Amino acid sequence: MNRTPGTRVLVLNSGSSSVKYQLLDMAGGTRLASGLVERIGDGPVADHAAALKQVADELAAQGLGLDSPELAAVGHRVVHGGIRFTEPTLITDEVVTAIEELVPLAPLHNPANITGIKVARELRPDLPQVAVFDTAFHSTLPEYAARYAIDTATADEHGVRRYGFHGTSHAYVSRATAELLGKDPSEVNVIVLHLGNGASASAVRGGTCVDTSMGLTPLEGLVMGTRSGDIDPAVIFHLSRVGGLSTDEIDDLLNKRSGLLGLCGDNDMREIGRRMGEGDVTAQLAFDVYVHRLRKYVGAYTAVLGRVDAIAFTAGVGENSAAVREAALRGLTALGVEVDAVRNAVRSPSARLISAAESRVAVAVVPTDEEMEIASQAYALVQA
Repeated sequence: MNRTPGTRVLVLNSGSSSVKYQLLDMAGGTRLASGLVERIGDGPVADHAAALKQVADELAAQGLGLDSPELAAVGHRVVHGGIRFTEPTLITDEVVTAIEELVPLAPLHNPANITGIKVARELRPDLPQVAVFDTAFHSTLPEYAARYAIDTATADEHGVRRYGFHGTSHAYVSRATAELLGKDPSEVNVIVLHLGNGASASAVRGGTCVDTSMGLTPLEGLVMGTRSGDIDPAVIFHLSRVGGLSTDEIDDLLNKRSGLLGLCGDNDMREIGRRMGEGDVTAQLAFDVYVHRLRKYVGAYTAVLGRVDAIAFTAGVGENSAAVREAALRGLTALGVEVDAVRNAVRSPSARLISAAESRVAVAVVPTDEEMEIASQAYALVQA
């Protein structure tokens, strides 16, 4: 591939009704522009083509138009890459077709990602466009960690295995945590806790992911804003046979009406904290269920890794809720984990340690930067 002369990468995250974008300059690692186009198909923004045109207009108004020779590539977030896409991939017609074939594994996300890719390619057919997959960082899971204990032939026929998600965040944060410790990622074992409305954990050994909490879909694992996380599969059969719920109704229940929302009616941790302060026992229970699940995963991944050098909290809740961080790690002194209350209470946009001086395991708060990770991977590919 011929190297492109520019140093800028436009990162696009196309959702079903929105497009988020950031323009980054890789020469200095700086963010030149960012924005969000919402309510696509509902109002003045008719479709994704109109949304991308609006993005182009907003950038042009800042002197950063899509026709700039400084633009080296467009990086696209794609949620599901299956077992085929384990690295950032230059987008071709064949790649688009392959991503379309993965829609059954991510019916809510991949179609929107594909639409964004197609429109961006129409706008700049001459420009390298790169797909960066949420699942890619987790493709290194050992087979024994990726497999579910169901009939192998059935699993293989339908692509049933653990894929994991939030991979760009876990990749960025695990590497940034090593940098915070002044070490090379290959020297550090990290448990990453990505806690937003969606939440996931990963066990990263020497820069390589060896286990993660999300599975075939983003529903498995930690308690989330509206998703149940881990649940006895027989609950689904019970709700169908005894409750008379359809498959679609159960899907909606577990993905959109469960988690914190299902437990207490709120999926905003700030509101839950306010209610707890007023003595709301329902909010307290939701919080306790949430942190109990977190603590279980920290313990499990400590066993998986054997040696843990750091635990890193990231994303909206992980970066901002001192109460969640403290409660999730409370009582883990036997594992060498001790949080410093004063450090934990500090709010800062910078990566920082919140562990006590005597803690054998470093505890860190590391703001994630998925857009920078996507841009870095896309830029590295087009410059290779």
